Amino acid sequence: MQNTPRPRARRRVPGDLGAVGSPSRSGSLSAPGLRWDDVRVLLALLAGRSLSRAGALLGVNASTVSRRLEALEGALRARLFDRTPDGVLPTALAETLAPHAESMERSVAGLALAAEGREVAVEGEVRLTALPGGMEYLVAPALPRLLARYPRLRLTLDASVAYADLTRREADLALRSVRPTSGDLLVRKLGEGTGAIHASPAYAAELGRLRTLGDARWITWGDDLAHLEAARFVSERVPADAVHVRTSHIGTQLAAARAGVGVVLVDRAVGRANGLTEVSPAPALQRELPHLRSELWLVVHRALRGVPRVAAVWEFLVEEATRLGYAPEH
Repeated sequence: MQNTPRPRARRRVPGDLGAVGSPSRSGSLSAPGLRWDDVRVLLALLAGRSLSRAGALLGVNASTVSRRLEALEGALRARLFDRTPDGVLPTALAETLAPHAESMERSVAGLALAAEGREVAVEGEVRLTALPGGMEYLVAPALPRLLARYPRLRLTLDASVAYADLTRREADLALRSVRPTSGDLLVRKLGEGTGAIHASPAYAAELGRLRTLGDARWITWGDDLAHLEAARFVSERVPADAVHVRTSHIGTQLAAARAGVGVVLVDRAVGRANGLTEVSPAPALQRELPHLRSELWLVVHRALRGVPRVAAVWEFLVEEATRLGYAPEH
């Protein structure tokens, strides 16, 4: 597990479900004639702010997005986006339409969720998103057991510090370090962890009892994750000239630590899983160290909890957390 990331909003556009209606004879876009494709273009441009990025979200090229936007603006007889050399800027009308388009998007996603609830077998795709550390050290090693139990299951894994929006169906399940407080979600606490200073066995032996933080070479997070608790601790307490490596990839941090480059502040379970040794601080330093705690939460949209393929992965992850010695919530 890792320390808490700063949630970062992200938007994906759901799959094309076809037209909801057709344009009226007058050419204006009346409510019965609103097409889901039109709404998708609007949402993609609001998210991407350029024709090319919107095209990537929709799975089409920029010229197709431009054509669809022109058709939508023609139907509305109003400009939705101002074209600039750097992309597109939404007009006041586009901003006004945005919450209504998002509401339509949620309705379409809800329709898909309700349809999926009719499944009866553990088969098909499950999309799981997790912090890189949780994916690499909890999920990935357990995959052979999961797929042996459910051979018709297919997994799409997203290891990212960004939070997928489960209400928009950006993922089916999520492992998070912060308990969600909004949305129609079900959560289960898989366990808690504590952070400690770790190093390769050889470097830990060389250091012995660590008297001051500056006595060790340090590996820490990059600037984009400077808000993490462990990153803040290193920034505030470790001398700058003692920091030898900065990287926001947890696997690289741990590989560097295993190679003897320096010490790293990680969860004890992650340190053990990577063959690292906990570095013992001297009593005076121990009193200065913060009590770094982390949590791991399993999250699912309420409408998907009973879908067999999703329920199977949910129960399996609870089993794995228990097997690894975390303290699950009952």
